[in-house]
Amino acid sequence: MPSSISEAPALVQVRDMWKSFRHGSRKLDVLRGVNLDLRAGEMVTIIGASGAGKSTLLHCLGTLDLPTSGEILFYPPGGGTPTDITRLSPPDLADFRNRTIGFVFQFHHLLPEFSALENAMMPALIARISTRQAREQAEAMLDAVGMSHRLDHRPGELSGGEQQRVAIARALAMQPRLLLADEPTGNLDTKTSEEVHELLFRLNEEHDLTMLVVTHNMELAQKMPRVVRMADGRILEQGLGSSDDPDRVPAE
Repeated sequence: MPSSISEAPALVQVRDMWKSFRHGSRKLDVLRGVNLDLRAGEMVTIIGASGAGKSTLLHCLGTLDLPTSGEILFYPPGGGTPTDITRLSPPDLADFRNRTIGFVFQFHHLLPEFSALENAMMPALIARISTRQAREQAEAMLDAVGMSHRLDHRPGELSGGEQQRVAIARALAMQPRLLLADEPTGNLDTKTSEEVHELLFRLNEEHDLTMLVVTHNMELAQKMPRVVRMADGRILEQGLGSSDDPDRVPAE
């Protein structure tokens, strides 16, 4: 790894991104000229009031939605010429998403009829990776999140924290370069939230994984190395978390 994140190669650059929706004759601008850089191995959290555009930004970065205008540039490992993912065809975009980006949401969205192992295997099976390899990758990530003893249990047999750990393993089973998390602990109790926070930090350190986390949890935000504040569809300020300088954490 580079000696500091500032020396790490660029992973994502968002340039002048707008996202608008139509409601009858009225146009609603949810994102307004957003610019954001993420470097490989960086952990960033986005904070802001409801309606600030946080989740919309995350969905555009994750290619679950496309911006109305602007660029989202992804750089290959080690640098080089970036790909503007907004210009990819739908099949290429789906393949890029599956192999490059992992998602964790407030609600785990596990398939109730499948075991923890089968849920974690899904991204690899969708990518048409062999069942054997998909199983190996899923087992490795379930072990990494402390769930190797619950492989055959279905979601209904797991606690909320265990279900979220399975969801994180599923998100990482394809070894993505970017993990996007939208309120990953918003549906968990305080103790379980803290455990998931520590898990995310450990995965970042052990796998050099870039993470962008949207949260209302100021305790988590305070721990993050970099904090981005949004309001009214714009990025207002970017600062350091308390691990570097507590006085620079943007307030809600």
